[in-house]
Amino acid sequence: MNLFIKNIRQLVTVASNGKPFKAGKEMRELNVVEHASVLIENGIIRQIGSAGEVSAPRDVDELDAANRVALPGFVDSHTHAVFAGSRENEFAMRAEGKSYADIAGSGGGILSTMTATRAAAKKDLLRPAGRRLNEMMKLGTTTVEIKSGYGLNAEAESKMLDVIHDLRRDHYMTVVPTFMGAHAFPPEFSEDKNRYVELITNKMLPYIGERQLAVFCDVFCDEGYFDLHQTEQILLEAKRFGLIPKLHADQLAAIGGTELGVQLNAISVDHLEHLSASGIEALRRSSTIATVLPGASFFLNQPYAPARTIIDATIPLAIASDCNPGTSMSFSMPMMMTIACTQMKMTPEEAITACTLNGAAALGLSHETGSIEVGKQADIILYDVPNYRYIPYHYGSNLASKIIKNGTVLEF
Repeated sequence: MNLFIKNIRQLVTVASNGKPFKAGKEMRELNVVEHASVLIENGIIRQIGSAGEVSAPRDVDELDAANRVALPGFVDSHTHAVFAGSRENEFAMRAEGKSYADIAGSGGGILSTMTATRAAAKKDLLRPAGRRLNEMMKLGTTTVEIKSGYGLNAEAESKMLDVIHDLRRDHYMTVVPTFMGAHAFPPEFSEDKNRYVELITNKMLPYIGERQLAVFCDVFCDEGYFDLHQTEQILLEAKRFGLIPKLHADQLAAIGGTELGVQLNAISVDHLEHLSASGIEALRRSSTIATVLPGASFFLNQPYAPARTIIDATIPLAIASDCNPGTSMSFSMPMMMTIACTQMKMTPEEAITACTLNGAAALGLSHETGSIEVGKQADIILYDVPNYRYIPYHYGSNLASKIIKNGTVLEF
C-alpha cells in the first residue's frame, strides 16, 4: 500500500485539474511527465514528479519501472460481465448473413442468455465472472461497471445483483453495480409488455433500492425494446429510490433515447450508433457522458457511433467494452482503443482519455480514479513499450507488464 515507483519513461497522467471529465480539444491533453516517479501512501497517490523531484521515504517499498510507460488503469464503464452460457452459434449465424433481428426473432439474443442465466446457480455465475475480472485486470482494467439484465424476473435479477455484490466485496477490481431489468421483455410478458414495466417499477426497484443493490439503473430504450414512455416510467421510479439513470440509446434507431436521457439527467447515454442531430444538441447542452462501444459495432459489422462529431461538438466521450456474450465478446480496452482510432477517427490521445478519466466520469468516480493525480487511487498500469501511442498501435497483444491497484502490485 506504500510504494515508490521510479524510472518511469512516460507518466501519462490524463490530469483533469479538478474537472470531472475532458471534452473537445482537452481530450488530446494527456499531461505527460517524462522520466517520472510516483509516491503512493495507503493506496493513494501523494507525489508525482520528474526524476529527482520525488524521493522515497525510508519505510516504503520501491518498484523500478525499468523505463516503462505508465497509464491510469482503464475504467470500463459499460459491461454485462455476469452471465451464463455462450452464443458462438449466433456468431456463426451472423457469418452466414443473419441479422441481429433475425437471431432475436428465432429465440436467440438476450433471451437465449436469459434462459441460461435463470437456470444457473449463483456459484456458477460467480466463478466465471471472477475469472473474467482477472483477465480484464491483466489487460489493464482496474474499474468496471457490471449490469444485471439477463434474469428478467425478480428472482434472477436479484441473483445477478448478489453475484455483482460478491465480486465488489471480494475482488481487487473496483466493481460498480447497475440494475438493468429493462434489458428486454421476457417471453412470459410478450403479450402485455406494460405489465413487465409494472413488475420492474412496483416490485424490483423497491427491493433493489431499499437494499442498495445497485448504483445505477439502465434501460434499453430503442426500437423493438422499451419505448420512451416505458423508459421514463422506469427511470423516474429508479430515481425515487436513489438510483442514477443510464440508457442504452440510439443503438438500433434514433427514437429520442438520448434526448430523454439528458432530460432525466442521466450520467451517461451509451451506444449512440444512430445518434441524431437533435441528440448531439441535447448532449452539447448537458453534462451527460456520451459512451461509445466500438466492440459491438466491430463484432456485429454495424455502423459506428459518430465519435468524431461528438468530440468536435465538445461533448465528453467515453469508450467501454460492452463485454457480453452476444454482441461484444471482448473485455480488452486496448482493443477498443485500436478500433476507435482505426474506425472512429479518434486520436490515440482521445482514446486514452475516453478509456480512463471520461470512463470514470461515466460512473461518477472521476474524483477518485481515471487519472494519475495527487489524492486519487493509485491505479496504474506499466507497459513495456517505447511510448504511449504504441499501445493502440500494436493490437492483439497484451502489452501490460505490471498492474498496480490501490498501490498494490498484483501478481496473476
